[in-house]
Amino acid sequence: MLKINLILFLLASFFAAPAANAEVKLVAIGSLSGNIRDLSSKTSAPLESGVPGNLLGGFGSGLAYAGHNTFIAIPDRGPNAKAYNSAVDDTTSYINRFQTIRLKLVPSQLGSALPFTLTPSLIATTLLSSKNPLYYGTGVGLGVPSGVPALNAKNTYYFTGRSDNFDPTQISTDPNDARLDPEGVRVSNDGKSIFISDEYGPYVYQFNRETGKRIKVFTLNSKFAVKNLNPVGNTEISNNTSGRVANKGMEGLAITPNGKTLVGIIQSPLLQDGGTNGAYTRIVKIDIATGAIQEYAYQLDNIGTSAKPKYPTVSEILSINDREFLVDERDGKGLGDGSQAAFKKIYRIDLTNAQEVSNITGESNLAGKAVSKTLFLDVVATLTQNGIKAEDIPAKLEGLAFGPDVVINRVIKHALFITNDNDFVGTITSDAFHPGGIDNPNKFFVFAIDTTDIPDFVPQKIKGEIEYPTLREREW
Repeated sequence: MLKINLILFLLASFFAAPAANAEVKLVAIGSLSGNIRDLSSKTSAPLESGVPGNLLGGFGSGLAYAGHNTFIAIPDRGPNAKAYNSAVDDTTSYINRFQTIRLKLVPSQLGSALPFTLTPSLIATTLLSSKNPLYYGTGVGLGVPSGVPALNAKNTYYFTGRSDNFDPTQISTDPNDARLDPEGVRVSNDGKSIFISDEYGPYVYQFNRETGKRIKVFTLNSKFAVKNLNPVGNTEISNNTSGRVANKGMEGLAITPNGKTLVGIIQSPLLQDGGTNGAYTRIVKIDIATGAIQEYAYQLDNIGTSAKPKYPTVSEILSINDREFLVDERDGKGLGDGSQAAFKKIYRIDLTNAQEVSNITGESNLAGKAVSKTLFLDVVATLTQNGIKAEDIPAKLEGLAFGPDVVINRVIKHALFITNDNDFVGTITSDAFHPGGIDNPNKFFVFAIDTTDIPDFVPQKIKGEIEYPTLREREW
């Protein structure tokens, strides 16, 4: 009888106990040098700052899965870390582009620190352009030449990162502006086009994946735009009371697995919602077929104190399924900033019952209306647990994408790729933690996620994708 009661007790305890979440584990690290060139030889001439026009860097601003082991990586507006002209915020006439990357993940040799080895390689560089003329700055009075790219031709007008390439008579979301600061990227389900969100407008554009030409504009509400434009970000902020904060527009972009909806997120709250001192930024849901838009509030963590709040920024949003998403919320500290990374966390949100807030303005009015969020991955904690020093964690971990599943200990895991924006600075010559200098490459971190952690995960299917067997680790 005692034995039977003990069995019944153990069974009852098993079914009553809440299921514990499996850990999200680091399984691979890879990198591409930040001192090599991309595959656009036509843009190799030095930029205004003297930096090569085809330096391979910054492409961790956005990362998108494109089928099997192929990903699209997108650089932001180009090299502007080297000071040369404050009148244009040190931005250059870098031609915007996307990089097609192959991320080869293979089982590691026995005894390796991590179960998989990641080898990134660059396989294509595609420049972004418009078939219609764009507005470029003249450079007059700013100490720079005309912003018109020398490569422009009939029906091919390139987008660039220079901050004065705007029409001062229009608001910042004017699609005829040549300036573009790409931050989010996703691939369409048919594999033929890519969607890009940016910070200057903010804009959301669709480009032909083969040619790089823009094929569609998704027009955002004018509330996201600033009316008084200026090539200097701080001046632009001081001259406006509404719209996106300069250089903090639509930082992240997701596409739902069904391929019907884009979901973007603004890096920091709009000026009318408190700007960088505000606690609530906005999620923008866009129906690809109709362009219809819905908005939701996202509450940022307070990493300061109750008396003196301080808020991080949002760098990315990634679909788990058509209603659930991962959000990358981070500080700007770590390698590249000369400091130690402290706050880089991935949260999980669900828009199923979220309140629509497009008609609500102001931080106090958004309070209590934000989507609920739960911590999914503490990136800093996980990387430091794997022996990576806080000062060696890239400051700008911005790109998120799911890749093909892997198998660890005979258990299928989902693979999450996270990459960095190295600001086109391939080598740090010296900082407080690295007085002798240190490489600052384009990095990739791969994490394995137990299927029980995201049981409703739906992978995006890219048309024409070849089915490959799930990658397995080497038996230990």
